[in-house]
Amino acid sequence: MSKLYLVPTPIGNLGDITLRALDVLKEVDLVLAEDTRKSGILLKHFQISKPVQSHHKFNEHRTLESMVQRLKGGTSIALITDAGTPGISDPGFLLVRACIEQGVAVETLPGPTAFIPALVNSGLPCERFVFEGFLPQKKGRQKRLSELSEEKRTLILYESPFRLGKTLIQLSEHFGPDRKASVSRELTKIHEETVRGTLEELIQHFHNNSVKGEIVLIVEGSKAK
Repeated sequence: MSKLYLVPTPIGNLGDITLRALDVLKEVDLVLAEDTRKSGILLKHFQISKPVQSHHKFNEHRTLESMVQRLKGGTSIALITDAGTPGISDPGFLLVRACIEQGVAVETLPGPTAFIPALVNSGLPCERFVFEGFLPQKKGRQKRLSELSEEKRTLILYESPFRLGKTLIQLSEHFGPDRKASVSRELTKIHEETVRGTLEELIQHFHNNSVKGEIVLIVEGSKAK
């Protein structure tokens, strides 16, 4: 029976891809990719030659029905994103939901995702945590920060290097400057770095040091009773 496979891909180091992921990518009929150019580099590196089609946030609504019909017609499909696990702050949810509603089998492989190594490496409690992904950029941002200021579990946020400084300042304003946090960037890559400290210390650090690459921000939960 045809199936939709969600295949995690390395967040940086290509050595992190699993043998099972490679097997699936070699066996499916079609690969859906967030960015066909980036995915083409990955597939070429592992000598995988398969048809590749774009599937990203700008076209996924338009292509859902056709993809489901192809799956129902016997085509096996693997969905990959630029890095990490599909559906985690990346396209994937809409297609999975459509497949489930239409009775199409879905299988998600375990594999790389950026927030787990960042969380464990932060030194902050990781037995209970909340993954928030990207904060709202404009509408609802202040309200969400206010709500999260009372969250007692460790918080996980994704951020761009261009907004990191602003986000740290806003977190300090809502959570207090002494709240502990860590900033991880370029995970698994040559220039991987994790900076730990209070929000005030991190603000100062990144005011004096430029930052590049994808960011995972881990913030200590509230200790208020």
